[in-house]
Amino acid sequence: MSTEAPPRPSVPWKQMLNALAPFLGLLFVVALVSLNADVRAHFFTGGNLKVILIQTVIVALGALGMTMIIVSGGIDLSVGSVVALTSVIGAGLLVQQVPVGATVLITLLAGAAIGLVNGSIIAGFRMTPFIVTLGMMGIARGVAKWLAGNQTVNAPETALSHLMARRDPLDFLPLPPGVQLTVALALVMILVMRYTVFGRYIFAIGSNEATARLCGIRVRLCKVGIYSLAGLFFGLAGLMQMTRLNQGDSTAAVGLELDIIAAVVIGGASLSGGSGSILGSLIGALIMSILRNASTLIGWENYIQEIIIGAVIIVAVGIDRLRQRRTA
Repeated sequence: MSTEAPPRPSVPWKQMLNALAPFLGLLFVVALVSLNADVRAHFFTGGNLKVILIQTVIVALGALGMTMIIVSGGIDLSVGSVVALTSVIGAGLLVQQVPVGATVLITLLAGAAIGLVNGSIIAGFRMTPFIVTLGMMGIARGVAKWLAGNQTVNAPETALSHLMARRDPLDFLPLPPGVQLTVALALVMILVMRYTVFGRYIFAIGSNEATARLCGIRVRLCKVGIYSLAGLFFGLAGLMQMTRLNQGDSTAAVGLELDIIAAVVIGGASLSGGSGSILGSLIGALIMSILRNASTLIGWENYIQEIIIGAVIIVAVGIDRLRQRRTA
């Protein structure tokens, strides 16, 4: 008779807990905010909830692209600079009286082009994404300042000006078109990541790139596609950045990459690649906006907000490492 112990059965509740972790984090943050009666009275108003969603748009759009990159085992530190650059490009085109449709297309393609360059260098030369995108962060920021002449580019009033506008600011509805567009794109990306071949390739590359290559996946081409598509989302985030104040600012979005990466990691993605979800990243982006909004309502200085965000990033990465060790 064999004395070997039978294999340990899988524990479904652990998988369920991992899936629900972002929602539990959201509930915890909301409960934390509710402890202060003065903050609670202002926080749960329809107007403030609308403000939170508007503030979430830019981080959420960036998180849609960053989720693909991180799940594939990469990273992109240039997103903040790309958002600033594309906001300047969009505002500059409007100043030159370029039609709105052409302005949107060129701005999105500019973001995609930067992603294409990042992906081509990373895949073609097998360079570390951290180093490549760190270099692109400086390049994109410098180009933005050059195009703007170290000034703010004020765009004229157009149809784009209403993408992030707050109609009926005291009520939750109607939501701005920018929020509705973000939700729609998130639903599309959920379908792409879960039910398409491209989505499966992203997870396969992040789980084990060598194995993915042996299985016939064109890893280099996929990486170029991942970074290009992510750049498209970054360009859209830059367009939304421009429409908030109707201006392009080369000094905007400094440190935005930290908020976006934190949102993706809080949402359950692993920095080692192979795991993550669009819905989780959206919840993470919402948590980041709630923390900033609550800090403002409490009256904390900006530096306290930065400390909180930094601590959240460390905790999120620590939880990710702990989860990896348990899995191993």
